[in-house]
Amino acid sequence: MVQPIVVVDSFTDVPFAGNPAGVCVLAAATTEAWMQSVAAELNVSETAFVVPRTDGDHDLRWFSPTTEVELCGHATLASAHVLGGDRRFHTRSGPLVCRAVGDGTIEMDFPALPVDPVADPPDLAPALGLPPDRVVGVYGNEGGWLFAELATAADVRAAVPDLVAVQALGGFATVAAAPGEREGIASVCRVFAPGAGIDEDPVTGSAHCLIGPWLAARTGRTEFTGEQASSRGGIVGMRVEGDRVVLSGRAVTVLEGTLREDPPPG
Repeated sequence: MVQPIVVVDSFTDVPFAGNPAGVCVLAAATTEAWMQSVAAELNVSETAFVVPRTDGDHDLRWFSPTTEVELCGHATLASAHVLGGDRRFHTRSGPLVCRAVGDGTIEMDFPALPVDPVADPPDLAPALGLPPDRVVGVYGNEGGWLFAELATAADVRAAVPDLVAVQALGGFATVAAAPGEREGIASVCRVFAPGAGIDEDPVTGSAHCLIGPWLAARTGRTEFTGEQASSRGGIVGMRVEGDRVVLSGRAVTVLEGTLREDPPPG
C-alpha cells in the first residue's frame, strides 16, 4: 500500500497562485518524525496530516518544513477542500469548523488572535528594509506573533526584509500590514517566518486572525477582505465574531500523487 498525497493552492481560484499546502489523509495516526520528514520532503510552507475519528470528525496537524505549528489557515482550507468542504477538525488550537458556502468558497471558524501594543518594541524598520518613519506601530501577542503596522500598502509591497534580522527578533512570525489602497481591499500584508523554515509565506490564513481584530478596532466594522502581497498573492475573507474570526477563501487542487513509503503506526 502507498500513501496518497495532494497539493492544493489555497486562497486562490487559479492554479500556481495562493499558498500551496500538502494534504495527507491518513488511515490512522502516525509518528511525528514521519510527518516531519514528509513535510521537509514536500517543502511547502505547511503540510496537513488528517486522521478520521470514530465520531465522524477528523484530527488535523500541520508541519512546516522544520517544525509543527499551532495554527494554519491555508492548510486547513486545503484539507477541507480535499474532503469536500464541510468538515470539523480537532487541532492543537481547538475545534475548527469548515463550511462550504457555494461558488467554491469555504468558510473556516478560527480563534481570533488579538494583538496589543508592545511596550518596548524592537526596531522593526531595519529588519524590514524600510525607513524608520514607515513603521507606525508595533504589536505582539502571547503566541509569538510580531505585527508591524506600516504607513501605507506601498510600504508593505516595498519591504525588503533582512531575514537574519527578522529571525533574530524571535517569535513565530512577523506580519507587516497596512490599510488597503484600493476599493474592496481593507488590508495588505506580508508575512515572514524564517524561524519556522518559511522565509516569506505566500498567503497566511492565521495572520488574518490578527488582522481581522486589528481592522475591527480601527474601523468599527466586522467584515473585511485582505490581500497578501507575496509574489504568488492571495485573497482572504475575514468576519470578526467576538473571540472568533471566520476566514474564507477558495482552493484549487494542483497535484495528486502517492508517497512510496507507508506511514508507520503512531
